[in-house]
Amino acid sequence: MSRYVLGITGASGSIYATRTAMYLKKLGHSVAAVVTAPGREVVQYEEQTALYGYCDQLPDVDDFFAECASGSADYAGMAVVPCTMGTLGRIACGTADNLLVRSADVCLKERRPLVVVPREMPYNLIHLKNMETLTCTGAVVIPASPQFYSKPGTIEELVDTVVVKVLRHLGVNMEVLKEIVKPWDGGKKYAEENS
Repeated sequence: MSRYVLGITGASGSIYATRTAMYLKKLGHSVAAVVTAPGREVVQYEEQTALYGYCDQLPDVDDFFAECASGSADYAGMAVVPCTMGTLGRIACGTADNLLVRSADVCLKERRPLVVVPREMPYNLIHLKNMETLTCTGAVVIPASPQFYSKPGTIEELVDTVVVKVLRHLGVNMEVLKEIVKPWDGGKKYAEENS
């Protein structure tokens, strides 16, 4: 079992956080969720409070004494899902002005996986430069851009196409993830069905 930090900000799309926490928990991992005040409001508004049931810890966003604020704590990585452009910018600049940004900074300095999932769009040049900075420092930026070739039939299945990418970049077992969303097979099944 590994321990992960899940950052949740005020961007719309808290279902991405819920599904990420759910799969981490189902796969036997521990989740410490750091939620900003706007993040809590969005979780409530979007009716995603089930998220909290998948979390082992919910440290306050202003608690710099929380475990995940220290590089000596044994977290395997962190995902910020969804990530506002404001939080993305603070992580890119290393401001560490709250526990979420500090935890992300810890992952970068300790060379642990950090996945950032912006959901806002379109991007301006500041957003793109901040994403470039994070990429150059070792983070993985995965915009919440779901794929459709697996022919998802529900909102949850569509969301899972992004969540599986997040989990893969956190280092979760790929064989398990194949059961959640089937990997692209080059269209073989389509070709066989239409030959």
